[in-house]
Amino acid sequence: MENNRNFFITIALSVLILTLWQVFYMNPRVQTQREAAKVEQQRLEEQKKAAGGANPGASGAPTPQGTIPNTSGGEAVTAASRDQALTASKRVKIDTPSLEGSINLTGARLDDLKLKHYTETVDKNSPEISLLNPQALPTGYFAEIGFVGNDKTGAVPGSETVWSVDGNPTLTPSTPVTLTYTNDKGLTFKRTFSVDSNYMFTVSDTVQNSGSSAVSLFNYGRVTRYDKPAVASTYVLHEGLIGFTGTEGLQEHKYASIEKDKQATPGKSTDGWLGITDKYWAVTLVPSEKQPFQPRYAYFEDGRHRYQSDFLTDPINVDAGQSATVETEVFAGAKEVAKINAYAEDRHIKRFDLLIDWGWFHFITKPMFWLIDTLYKFLGNFGLAILATTVIVKAIFFPLANKSYASMANMKKVQPKMLEIREKYADDKMKQQQAMMELYKTEKINPLAGCWPVALQIPVFFSLYKVLYITIEMRHAPFFGWIQDLAAPDPTSIFNLFGLVPITLPHMLMIGVWPLIMGVTMFLQMRMNPTPPDPTQAAIFTWMPVIFTFMMAGFPAGLVIYWAWNNTLSILQQGVIMKRQGAKIELWDNLIALFRKKTSPAE
Repeated sequence: MENNRNFFITIALSVLILTLWQVFYMNPRVQTQREAAKVEQQRLEEQKKAAGGANPGASGAPTPQGTIPNTSGGEAVTAASRDQALTASKRVKIDTPSLEGSINLTGARLDDLKLKHYTETVDKNSPEISLLNPQALPTGYFAEIGFVGNDKTGAVPGSETVWSVDGNPTLTPSTPVTLTYTNDKGLTFKRTFSVDSNYMFTVSDTVQNSGSSAVSLFNYGRVTRYDKPAVASTYVLHEGLIGFTGTEGLQEHKYASIEKDKQATPGKSTDGWLGITDKYWAVTLVPSEKQPFQPRYAYFEDGRHRYQSDFLTDPINVDAGQSATVETEVFAGAKEVAKINAYAEDRHIKRFDLLIDWGWFHFITKPMFWLIDTLYKFLGNFGLAILATTVIVKAIFFPLANKSYASMANMKKVQPKMLEIREKYADDKMKQQQAMMELYKTEKINPLAGCWPVALQIPVFFSLYKVLYITIEMRHAPFFGWIQDLAAPDPTSIFNLFGLVPITLPHMLMIGVWPLIMGVTMFLQMRMNPTPPDPTQAAIFTWMPVIFTFMMAGFPAGLVIYWAWNNTLSILQQGVIMKRQGAKIELWDNLIALFRKKTSPAE
């Protein structure tokens, strides 16, 4: 019965791991190596599409209050002419400890932004991440704040408005930038950009009415993107349009779903945020709480395909001789956990922490990240933090695992009695089961105890996988030696002699050092138990470590290191407990028997 139980446990775990591997990791794996090539390919494809399309001019979907300007910007230029796109209009420089780029004075757009602390690959000479790009590029991506007016207001600031710089021409955390625009109806618009040392911009718009009558206008904001992430999406992570507004709360629209639905319009709100998120980066708008606003998520196909999260406020009334001010915050940067949480708390941005996709099991994933991150601050290496986390988790569950291993050891001690019962009631399965249950009761054995060590690994495994996959803190985090990115698979392979033979291997043959270590530790752990007498079970018993080695090779190196270290600790723990219980440790006998079986033909 014990062998059957172990057999089913092994099969269940195998199916679970295989499912996770197929559904959650096959598409996005080896992202780091492919990212640069795919970005370039995406740019070329978008360039071809854009070159064949007509200039659509202005378009937009009406809302109850008015229409948000939504120009597509015509044809895209070549991917190699980013400098050309930047010099096509006057700009204000952005320079902060975390960001560099510029504000386009046409439309007062944030459309040129690079992240100083993040590069495309682990190579330190790799280009910085370009988060926002001018509209003319195939990878156009920008944030824009503007107004919607009427005949009484005259022309109001929008996507084509050319602003003037008033004073300081460079935006830094200590020096805000002020832009001005005056129309023919006596309205003067004064826009002040300020930025902190990280990723949050504050856009303050003041409308001064110097005319003779009151006016009413609407404030809008939009995040518009023309391309999609180069890496295929995955079920374990949301990428696309996102927001948290009103009573409806979190809104998530993947690129594929919004392409199908075209538009999603939740109810009005007076708080919250909305934008577009990638795996590691995001651009979001936080509208002012002073004005109710209508959020919207949309996909447009006129001319150039594009994705847009936007909002439009209720009317803002400005009496003659008076002024009104509205403020919008714009987050544009890396989704660093500590900074996102700080923005949510310090700026009172409702559920801004949901910008990071912790998933349904956030109650496990968040504590797992907190533990790893806290240990990292002491140890200085995320790999060491994962090893220390494994020790702590095993210590927490030590009493339960202790009982499980002790029960398994007792099962081994009573195996002779179990064999006697099976032989005595070989023809009567009912009496055999009753006798077995009586034996368990007498010997105080829980036949399901062996399930717990395996079951406990499943939520820990998944939460660690999630942490490694979604958190930017793990991106390009080195361990030691050849592991320079714990979030990527082990880059070595036994099939090219770990890099000594200069050949390119398919992904399925990238079996690195750490997957091999994991496979060996799993093999030794399984050999701690007696080999099942059934030939089928024995075959699975033998080949399971090999299968897992191939499967785990495509997982993040950090996860494989965790699994190998966990196996090692489990072997030591199980060995100590079995020795204390007086149960025989089968490891050496199993290894000797396996060796003899392989050498017997030669004898």
